[in-house]
This record gives sequence, structure tokens and C-alpha cells, in this order.
Amino acid sequence: MQNKSLRERLLQALGFELLAILLCTPLFSWIMGTSWMRMGALTVASSAIAVLWNMIFNVVFDRLRWRHALPKGMGIDAIWRAAHAVLFEGGLLLITVPLAAWWLGIGFVAAVLLDLGLLLFFLPYTYAYHWAYDVLREKSRSGCG
Repeated sequence: MQNKSLRERLLQALGFELLAILLCTPLFSWIMGTSWMRMGALTVASSAIAVLWNMIFNVVFDRLRWRHALPKGMGIDAIWRAAHAVLFEGGLLLITVPLAAWWLGIGFVAAVLLDLGLLLFFLPYTYAYHWAYDVLREKSRSGCG
């Protein structure tokens, strides 16, 4: 696996967040019974935070995998991708719960429950997005497709 440039990491993170905004704003506006503008602002703010977290987290995660020469293969790769998704989303929860509580004017417990609901969406989304990104990246580098 070739190292990803800062530009490529930024594009990967922005693609992830833009698609998430398009999917989440109307859905969570409806679930929370709030306006698209209010939920959209929270979604965009959370996405900006997530872009920075995504870039930092992925650099650290990739370096750990590379430094420790972790084995590859379908079964092992699936385990590492699942660990990637869980650790990424867990770290993001620690950052976004206080923001959601403040912005929506809800209690800390309600914000945790909201973020846990978001987690149910983002865990499979994170796994699928990064898997698809890496598959397409590898195909484009090898001249296939």
C-alpha cells in the first residue's frame, strides 16, 4: 500500500463528509423534529470536526499498521477495517456529544443517545466508505477498471 498524500487524505475525508451531510441532514432533521437549517448547521459543524479527526486518525492508524507490518488477507483486513471504524467513531463521539447537547439545547444523556443513534448509521457507513475508497484507489493505481 502506498502512502496517501495530504491532498488525497483531504479529498477522501471531504468525500466522506459531503456524502454524510447529504444523507444525514434530512434524516436527522425529521427524527429530531427540528428544521433542516438547524440540523444542517450542526451537521456541517460536526463534519468539519470529523474532517480534521479523519485526517489525524487515519494518519496514525495507517502508520501503526505499516510500522507493525500487520498481516494482510481478507479475514485480517476485515478485522482491521472494523477496528478502524469503531475507534474512529468512538473518538468522534467524545468530541461531538457536547456540541450536540449545546446546539440542540438537550441534556447530556439525550445527546449521548442521539450520538449513539448516529453511530448506528456511521459504523457501517464508515466501514463501507473506506473499503470502497481503498478498493477504487487500488484499481486506479493498478490500471484496472
